[in-house]
Amino acid sequence: MLALLPPASSIRALAFHRLLPVPLLLPPPRTLPRLDPGPARSFMAFSAEPAPVEEKVESEEESLPATAAAGGGAGDAGEVSHEEWRRWGTSSPLPAAVDAVVRELLEMEAAAGEKMRFGGVGSKLKGDFKDVEDKKHRAVYEMLADSDQKLQYYSARQIGCRLLGSRGYLCQKCWLPAADCMCSNIVPCNLWRGMKFWLYMHPKDFLRQNNTGKLLWQVFGIQAAQLCLFGIQEHEDIMWDAFQRSGKGKISFLYPNKSTIPKSVKDLKFDGLSLTSDIHEMSSHEEPFNFVLLDGTWSNSAALYRRLKERWTAIWGDEDIPCISLSTLSASVMHKLRPQPAWDRTCTAAAAAGLLWELNLRPELSMFEFEKQAEAVECSLDILLDALTTRRVRLGRSITRKQRHNRNCI
Repeated sequence: MLALLPPASSIRALAFHRLLPVPLLLPPPRTLPRLDPGPARSFMAFSAEPAPVEEKVESEEESLPATAAAGGGAGDAGEVSHEEWRRWGTSSPLPAAVDAVVRELLEMEAAAGEKMRFGGVGSKLKGDFKDVEDKKHRAVYEMLADSDQKLQYYSARQIGCRLLGSRGYLCQKCWLPAADCMCSNIVPCNLWRGMKFWLYMHPKDFLRQNNTGKLLWQVFGIQAAQLCLFGIQEHEDIMWDAFQRSGKGKISFLYPNKSTIPKSVKDLKFDGLSLTSDIHEMSSHEEPFNFVLLDGTWSNSAALYRRLKERWTAIWGDEDIPCISLSTLSASVMHKLRPQPAWDRTCTAAAAAGLLWELNLRPELSMFEFEKQAEAVECSLDILLDALTTRRVRLGRSITRKQRHNRNCI
């Protein structure tokens, strides 16, 4: 039994006898014309609160083997390269904050002389390494005075751990375990060039196996459906720069009941758009219509919405951001494995499909084949559901869920 005790050079000894370097040299916040945001909120209260019921329900699909180690498999080891980062579903360079977190974790691993181990929900660190890293990241968090830097650090740490913990285990395209990869079944489809989806994703949904937002870039490609990670400065700047090029009249947030005057797809204005172009072509001087999908659990979506509203107000001075609701929303097939809090709420991909179906009802847009695009998304949802169900059956888990909604809101 004495062999189970950590040697003096182990990570537990380092916790007491070595001052590890402070990680994460965050880039300076980008200067924007903005209103006074008011008193800073306590971010730890947000990040440390107990997981809500909906997160617990979803978590079973993303559990990693307790023995998963950093750098294993897939030909990747050590630091995360730009190429490896892009293979997870983004066209952006590796964010500086994520890179800093990954480097720091690997330096701690090298100093300890033992491999990091990940497991459970969200690729969490396990064992002695977890205890030391937890103390260290809390110390770093306390040193950051700016609330935006605290958010960047929180998001980068979540993403960095998931990147290292998923290496060699999850497929980099569909985010499912290699044994359950569904990529060969996905049929690509062209999205109308006059529109673009933005997946504004909470870091806790990044690499989540039952996340449905990933289906949009699997079907339409990473340029037509672009990932933007909450709290990652480079990603958010790319998205807002695109918004400013398009203009505020070409931006809609698919989030229900948040505008002063509730709007639907029927209220969208396509003024100035060349409606004679086909699905594959668009005038070089025209910017696309941007549709933003808040991709996270319903409890986390409130934080996503607040940050979007703050940036919108800072840029355009308007506190009423343009949200739209769907009029013909129906239950997604994913309700079988991921029940929603109410019938008027659905998963990200189903919301995108619903938007495309409603655009298809606009006579002036009928030439753009929205019906075909909506069917492609719904087909990908069926494929994901089948892959997750097959996995659950193989692991001996139940494939039915207790219904958590108690009212029909349609």
